[in-house]
Amino acid sequence: MIVSIDLGTTNSLISYFKDGKTTLIPNALGKVLTPSVVSVDDDGRILVGEPAKERLISHPTATASTFKRFMGSQKTYTLATGKHSQKFSPEELSALILKSLKQDAQTHLGHDVTDVVITVPAYFNDHQREATKTSATLAGLNVVRLINEPTAAAMAYGLHEYDDDDERKFLVLDLGGGTFDVTLLELFAGVMEVKASAGDNLLGGEDFTDIIIKDFITHHEKQGTPADFWQRHYALLYNACESAKRTLSTQDSTEIRLTLDEKEYSYTLNDDKFETLCQPLFAKITAPIERTVRDAGLKVRDLDAIVLVGGSTRMPMFKKMIVRLLGRFPTASLNPDEAIGIGASIQAGLIAEDSALDELVLTDVSPYSLGVQTTMQISETERRDGIFAPIIERNTVIPTSRVQNFSPVYNDQTEVRFGIYQGEARLVKDNIKLGEITVKVPHAYKGKATELSIDVRFSYDVNGLLEVDIDAGGNQHNLVIENGAKRLTDTELKASKDKLSALKIHPRDTLESRTLIARAERLYSQRLGHDRDEVGRLIAWFESVLDSQDTDKIRHAQVKFGEFLDNIESREDWR
Repeated sequence: MIVSIDLGTTNSLISYFKDGKTTLIPNALGKVLTPSVVSVDDDGRILVGEPAKERLISHPTATASTFKRFMGSQKTYTLATGKHSQKFSPEELSALILKSLKQDAQTHLGHDVTDVVITVPAYFNDHQREATKTSATLAGLNVVRLINEPTAAAMAYGLHEYDDDDERKFLVLDLGGGTFDVTLLELFAGVMEVKASAGDNLLGGEDFTDIIIKDFITHHEKQGTPADFWQRHYALLYNACESAKRTLSTQDSTEIRLTLDEKEYSYTLNDDKFETLCQPLFAKITAPIERTVRDAGLKVRDLDAIVLVGGSTRMPMFKKMIVRLLGRFPTASLNPDEAIGIGASIQAGLIAEDSALDELVLTDVSPYSLGVQTTMQISETERRDGIFAPIIERNTVIPTSRVQNFSPVYNDQTEVRFGIYQGEARLVKDNIKLGEITVKVPHAYKGKATELSIDVRFSYDVNGLLEVDIDAGGNQHNLVIENGAKRLTDTELKASKDKLSALKIHPRDTLESRTLIARAERLYSQRLGHDRDEVGRLIAWFESVLDSQDTDKIRHAQVKFGEFLDNIESREDWR
């Protein structure tokens, strides 16, 4: 069986397609969404998901989140608590999420799971896609296909909402926790064709939370509180602002109140103010929407449906902005947190040739332009180096093969070096370098190299494999670039695997108790006075029950402890 994973910035989920339907697999806590958060506890054990998320406030230096944004980069995370300190790359942290999901699937299905379809933002570049595959390898998974998130969402809507003979053009807007993708697709006669994609890998729900945080700090700076004060209390501030953002999805206004160092800090936010603060983000959202529709050669009036996916699309002001921009109401009939996962499972079912699925042909596009570094002739005496010459332009349907002709710049050249780049900028220094290939000038062209005609062919397939073939006067050269140049060596991959294997991860059957303790520790850090004393006393009681190792007592205590925490969290006497 091939399973599918929606590996998200905020949450992740795993699913499979069988007997004509998608099943979302629950984690150890019975939930289908697993927070994409990793933490190290005081004993050096790894926590993944809900218990780790609860520690973002109580143990911020020991907890990492939103690391998907930095896949394929050099960024590292140091998780430190007490005497334990460990460093992780974004790929390793993502691997821990994938391992947890894999274990959930194996527990649910009763057999090993290896093959997987994983979703990625449509605008992920080749380095980020390769990093995602590396994470899967570290988790013991074999990626049979990476599918773009908006494409997966469109597959879910195509299967659930429309008949096979319907012809539909979808504009899918995917605003997740950390990324924004726009994809325009056409569904007709068993074919789902991606017409164009665009996006922003650094735009998501987190940025809307940051807007509130910055305005909160600015508000209190004017009242004499220095900005660096909030660095010490950032985790509490972040949680309060994230909660305020979510509250505005159901209410017109909200108030933040924090008591820190025996002083109360308040802040009021309503819909109108939040919308005004977010205008710069709306401008960033508008640009890829316009580009996608334009690249597809269509008008907004040509669209049959505008589909919203990703948890951040729940914000009412986002929906209002889309209505104003596009002049029509979007649809979100499927759960925006689950639509991508459902579509990914359909893709897995198609690959596995599930008998319940009619054959569906899926065509995708290259999200970025691919080309080479060239020198431009400005005048007879002036040339400019470092110019990007696209060979495969963005939104070209893949698989594809394109060729362009080039010549050496100087007659006395003995070789020509082709730098291979990905991006949209005019200058190669602003694009991503994928590789390089050097071509010798044949002896027959010695002293007259500019007469040499060099054909450069780019062939790009659905798995992100770029093959470069160069014909220089009959001399053949070939270079294969598989999802970018940044890859771990076998030695580095083994070292990372060994490192993750050596980690002590909390057993699946202890996660409910560990999550309750982490939640209680968060409440202890947030409350004062009687509430804090009560939480502290109950934590000690619950830990003593766990020490007894009596299963019945623990199960009863979990219920009682959970009810107590629910009661504490429901007290909003400050409103």
